[in-house]
Formats: sequence, C-alpha cells, structure tokens
Amino acid sequence: MSQRMNEHGQPIGVEVPNWTGCDRPDDAPMEGRFCRVERLDPVRHGADLFDAFTRDATGQLWTYMPVGPFVDDRAGFDHWLAEAARSTDPLFHTIIDTQSGQAVGFASYLRIAPQAGTIEVGFIAFSPLLQRTPLATEAMFLMMKRVFRELGYRRYEWKCDALNAPSKRAAQRLGFTYDGTFEQALVYKGRNRDTAWFSILDRDWPGIEAGFGAWLAPENFDDLGQQRLPLGDLMSKHRT
Repeated sequence: MSQRMNEHGQPIGVEVPNWTGCDRPDDAPMEGRFCRVERLDPVRHGADLFDAFTRDATGQLWTYMPVGPFVDDRAGFDHWLAEAARSTDPLFHTIIDTQSGQAVGFASYLRIAPQAGTIEVGFIAFSPLLQRTPLATEAMFLMMKRVFRELGYRRYEWKCDALNAPSKRAAQRLGFTYDGTFEQALVYKGRNRDTAWFSILDRDWPGIEAGFGAWLAPENFDDLGQQRLPLGDLMSKHRT
C-alpha cells in the first residue's frame, strides 16, 4: 500500500479505492458444525439461557459485564433479555448447541459503523455449558466470518476490562492483536474500567480464516473430542 501525500508533501493516508462502505449484519442464522448463531429471541431462548447461566452458581461470569449477576433472579434476567432483543446496537445473538438444541450463551455486534467498515464483537456471555468447548470457538469464528467474508468490513474489534485476564487471553487466541489500553474509559457497577483494545484487520483475515478452518476440521479432534493441535499453533502457521 502506498502512502498518499498532499500538495504540501504531507502524508494524508493510504488510498482506499472504490470504497462504498458495508451493509449492517442481517438476521440470517450462522450455521456451523458444532453450533448455530442466531438473533436473540427471549421467547425461544430465555428459559434455556437462564438454565445455562444458573449453572454458574457464583455469578462470577458477570463480574466484568455491565449487567447481572442474575443468580436466582429470573424476572430480572427476562426483563434485561427483552431489552437486549429490542436493541439494534448492540445486536444480540444467541449461541445454540446443535447437538442438544439448547441456547448456551450470547454475543453481540456493537459499535457498528458500516461507512467506516468497523464493527466490534462484545457483550459476550458464555455459560458453563459453552466455556472451553469447540462450540465457543466456532461461534466466534462464524461471527467473524460474517463480518469479513460476507460483509467486507475492514476492522473487527474486541474490547474488555483491562483486569479481565481470561477475555484478553481469548482475544489473542482468536487472532486479535492488542492495540493498547484506554485508561478510565468507563464507570460501571460503581467502579472504574480501563479498557483493553484488540483488533483484526481485513488483511489479516485470510490467514486467520485458514487457521480456524484447520482447527475446526474433524481430523483435528480425537475420538474423545479433544483437539490434536491448538488454535494458536495453526493460526501462526497460516499467518506466516
């Protein structure tokens, strides 16, 4: 890519020829081998999600979320879920285990900027039924694939509380690059939040897509469903 200069010899950015922006994500389900990702529907998904989340009796999975915990609070959960389903940004999706048919978590697209070609994945809540499973990885891949392959976005973002070590590890495992930390970015639940920023750019996508494809392939799992090669190794191989 060549840097463009103005008449004064000042750099003014790399040209993006024929850029017309992107479409917003639509409501079409995203189908994978392990899971299906579809728009959040409180009527169809509410009972399953509450059951899945209450398997975390401590409520710890809500520590870094702006809402919750909803332990023993079905009415509060249903009220929040109804509000979330009406939202278009964040645009909430439910993750369905295709084997059991149960809703086991949710995630959203947010800060959707079609003209700039940037979009974030966030407001992610994985129940104990989803954590550390192939479903969780595939769900993130399906949402990523829609953004880059189907819609042509230029930048995909992941942001989290800088104290949320599991979320930061997850971002890096999934191929995101750490961009930096915005200190005192938010106040939530009565406390400060420094926000760690991560991103994937469209130029990184081909190698990342190939890494996911190799990791999700049936031959990468043994008879017990355990991975043979970790995602990070396969991602590194295909991004070089």
